Parts: sequence; C-alpha cells; structure tokens
Amino acid sequence: MPNAIPITDFNAPELDIYARLTENQLLNRADPSNALFICESPVVIERALDAGCVPVSLLMETKHITGKGAALIERCGDIPVYHAALSVLTQLTGFHLTRGMLCAMRRPALPTVEGLCENARRVAVLENVMNPTNLGAIFRSAAALGVDAVLLTAAGSDPLYRRAVRVSMGTVFQVPWTYLPDGDWQQTLHSLGFQTAAMALCEDTLSIADPRLRELEKLAVVLGTEGDGLAPSTIAACDYTVKIPMTHGVDSLNVAAASAVAFYQLCLMGTDGR
Repeated sequence: MPNAIPITDFNAPELDIYARLTENQLLNRADPSNALFICESPVVIERALDAGCVPVSLLMETKHITGKGAALIERCGDIPVYHAALSVLTQLTGFHLTRGMLCAMRRPALPTVEGLCENARRVAVLENVMNPTNLGAIFRSAAALGVDAVLLTAAGSDPLYRRAVRVSMGTVFQVPWTYLPDGDWQQTLHSLGFQTAAMALCEDTLSIADPRLRELEKLAVVLGTEGDGLAPSTIAACDYTVKIPMTHGVDSLNVAAASAVAFYQLCLMGTDGR
C-alpha cells in the first residue's frame, strides 16, 4: 500500500517544497547534496525516473492514487504521497496542476563537459538563454532532432526549473546536459575536436544549408540569449557564423524556433547522410 497522506494542513512544512519554496531555494546552493526540483505530470515524472532521478515525495489528486498514478507510486517506493481533491491542490499551490500530479526529486550530479562530449558528434551550446519556456522548447527540439548533448553557460536559466521541465515534456532527462566552465569554453570545445557554428544575424555568414556544415565530424551549434543574441566576442571566436534565410522582411526568429531549424539542418540531417 502507498504511504498516502491526506492534506489537512496547508502549512505543513512537508508541503513547502510544492507551495512555498522558490526555485532558488529548491536549488539550495549552500547544500547541493540536498538540492531538489519539481516534476509535473505523469509523463514527465516517468521520464525523470527512467533517467535515474531519485523521488522524495509525490503530490496528487486523491483519485490518481488508484488511477493513473498507481504505477508511478509503485516505482517510487515508500515515499510520502500527499493527496487531496484538485480544488484543494490548486488552492495549495496557487495554480492548476497539469494532470493533477507533482513529484519532488533530488537533483542528479552533472557530468563533466569532457565526459558528456566524448562520444558526441552534434552538441548545442546555449549562451545565457534566460527564459525557462524557451529553454524547455529547445530541449524538446534537441531530443527530437539529433542533438547528442546540450551545454549551457551558468548565467542562463536552469533546465530543472519547473516550467522548463514541463515545457520540455521531460526531455531534459533524455538529452544529456551540463554547464560549461567559466572562461574560454570555446577552447574547451576545440580541444575536444569540435568546430563551432554561431547562429547570428551577420552579413558575412554561411547559409544554414551549406553542405560543408553537415560534413563536419563534430559540430557545436551555438545559440544566444533572447533579444541580444550571441555576444560579439562569441561570434568572433566561432569557426563559422551561420544564418537562417528568411522571407517577407523577417530578420529573426525566437531562439526556440531558430533552434529547431538549426538542429534539423545541422544535426539530424548531418548524421543520417541526407
């Protein structure tokens, strides 16, 4: 039988994870070994479990204990399963739960850049991408379109923020990722055999359809922050600058949309020979 605990006290400290702690508090920089994140919806929770993430507790509608949450509860062992009617959960969390289920999990240790890239041919580099919705969408495109790993700068958003996890549909647990070191990360990638392609709105660029890009053995596709794009110094340090041709006077795409185009052309097509 699950360790089912009905919610009777909104102020119970066990529920702080879901109702009162901020993303930064969950991250717990002072004690990384106890850092947490939140998964929302059965599909996302299942993908996190498949990736080896360790659950701490579940929060769900009462009806899901013997319904669509039953299999997940069984996989999670004897952790607390807090439950109530949806109207109560909405009042507790302050928003409508997607599919009526949340799971608090411990943050996994991140791999090194070297370990992550050892067998990778196509990686994405996200320089200071700030919006969790964009970040989640980029991960979903990365999973679908042939990206072997995602590398992020520390100033960007966190792939395990609740919204990023939800928008990604759990693909943040399927595409390996880690943070780049401070300093000259381009040199790190070059030392690992990668050539770098900056996605940027410059005049002196290659078309994204240029066949030379698909022929590269190891390529890092570099995307920049919303609005400003990549830093000029980043563009200058890259081996290639690449532009997506556009019509009707449109000069740019949202970074998540641009990532899908870039990944399809440079990663998926670049690995299947077409």
